[in-house]
Amino acid sequence: MEEGQAITKTSYDSPGSWKKKGKGGFRASGFIFALSGLDNMGFIANMATMVLYFYLVMHFNVSTASNTLTNFLGSTFLLTLVGAFISDTYLSRLTTCLIFGTIEVLALAMLTIEAHAKHLHPNKCGKSSCIHGGTAVYFYANLCLLAIGYGGVRGAFPALGADQFDQTDPVEAASLPTFFNYLVLCTTAGATFGVTAIVWVSMNKGWHWGFLISTIASTIGFVVLAVGKPFYRVQRHGESPVIRIWQVVLLAIKNRKLPLPENSADLFEMSDKASSVLAVAKIAHTDQLRFLDKAAILPKESKPEPWKVCTVTQVEEVKVLTRMLPILASTIIMNTCLAQLQTFSVQQGRLMDPYLGSLNIPTPSIPVIPLFFMSILIPIYEYVFVPFARKLTGHPSGITQLQRVGVGLVLSVISMVVAGFVEVKRRDECNKSPPYAISLFWLALQYSIFGIADMFTLVGLLEFFYKEAPVGMRSLSTSFTWLSLSFGYFLSSIFVNLINSVTERITPSKQGWLHGVDLNKNNVNLFYWFLAILSTLNFGVYLVAASWYKYKTEDLADSEMKPMAPNGVPLITNNNDMTDRSTQNDASVAFNPVSSAAEPVAKDNKAVEKTEAAVN
Repeated sequence: MEEGQAITKTSYDSPGSWKKKGKGGFRASGFIFALSGLDNMGFIANMATMVLYFYLVMHFNVSTASNTLTNFLGSTFLLTLVGAFISDTYLSRLTTCLIFGTIEVLALAMLTIEAHAKHLHPNKCGKSSCIHGGTAVYFYANLCLLAIGYGGVRGAFPALGADQFDQTDPVEAASLPTFFNYLVLCTTAGATFGVTAIVWVSMNKGWHWGFLISTIASTIGFVVLAVGKPFYRVQRHGESPVIRIWQVVLLAIKNRKLPLPENSADLFEMSDKASSVLAVAKIAHTDQLRFLDKAAILPKESKPEPWKVCTVTQVEEVKVLTRMLPILASTIIMNTCLAQLQTFSVQQGRLMDPYLGSLNIPTPSIPVIPLFFMSILIPIYEYVFVPFARKLTGHPSGITQLQRVGVGLVLSVISMVVAGFVEVKRRDECNKSPPYAISLFWLALQYSIFGIADMFTLVGLLEFFYKEAPVGMRSLSTSFTWLSLSFGYFLSSIFVNLINSVTERITPSKQGWLHGVDLNKNNVNLFYWFLAILSTLNFGVYLVAASWYKYKTEDLADSEMKPMAPNGVPLITNNNDMTDRSTQNDASVAFNPVSSAAEPVAKDNKAVEKTEAAVN
């Protein structure tokens, strides 16, 4: 059943004219790439050294230092949902980035002061944590502000960059995977500088100097982002995605006793005219999660009013997000493995030979090896592998996003297996008499394998969550990538505590695998292999989830408006490009599920813009 209904839409700041102004594309993305490189220069460096800062300066023990870092990172990536929600609902993505960027810079400045001020450093006490009183308040308040700033920025800026590519233009739509590859490449380049120069400064000249460089780099990055404003396609915020989701869930529960129609065409949907005039692409009905379809049942003798019926498109939006959840869940274990490379592997490096000839390499700088490989492999992937694979598969990206994620998951298993053997080698040599420290570069094996895994998975997830998301939920959906990281870090803390608790009871020595401060008396290798086994089982779950996932497609009646891929499938599923509608003269009725009245959609451009303003 079609009615003259349209959902609240998200549109660009200048309907119909942003192409003519030369906005968007890689020129606009350049400013976003600059922010990614400059901001991650400090972020990655700090994440590589923070566990040592907690251990050496704040005097936490091994497990407490690791858990403090993973809890901080888990909170950071969980807070990306806040930035994503705000940028989808209340503010533009650019404004969201700049506000949270200001908070981030403030927190980095506070961290610099903390590292410099000796009276903010606790004395050794022999306990798991030695901070208390005002020192503890300053320390944790600083971490909270830093998590809010980092998280808010990362919740908005990937979608801001992807918005610069018009999904109704086949050329620009095909450039989206390239954008995400370049985004990761710039992140890698910034991180490479961070884990070499900034880490060296922190370890040799003082922690406060390293944090100060991070503060300056991030400040410059956000200034560059602001300077690029005239070149951006800036989306106006739309209806709250939370409200849209809640409407579907509530109405599906309310209508749970109503029978589903045999023909999906009897479900309530916006008309083709309303969809065309407002440039809102309808999403084709799918047979999965049919219980949600009850939200689109309009009871007999009822009028389409707010909170009484949803469109099929709105229901399908919720289905898309629901189908994404198993994909998100099956990447969490991989990020738990990543947490070990930022905690235990760094602490292992303190007990290894840091010299390369006469050059002393700081332990936190060891990730420069996989970062260097990634800097080479990403261009090779983009310009060699993708064209070759495209000829074999016919897919514009060479392989699908979910296939790319799967490759990364397999490599993460291999990384944990290798990490366990490296730890056995390191510990055996250290426990000999006399002790012998193996080269720090043994850690390069696990870092390099996982770095390649991350190259596949991170880009695959970012592109997957952005392309599959409904237009008005793209920041929220893209933040699912960071949500997976968040849960991975939190799960790492849980596993560390759980493994310690269980192994204290079952081992003859009554010592946990990860107890105390001496890694040479621990069994970190067994923890790595435990994660490898868990990751293998998780990969099986991922295969099931990826096979079950059904890609979002447009309504066939609406597909004529969209650019088509070679196989006849529309290249996009939602149209957020406000094109010229001067030739459209049909009138229809637009109904906003959140407003209390229906409004006529006018025949001319001026009236259309007024209607959009009212709907938004």
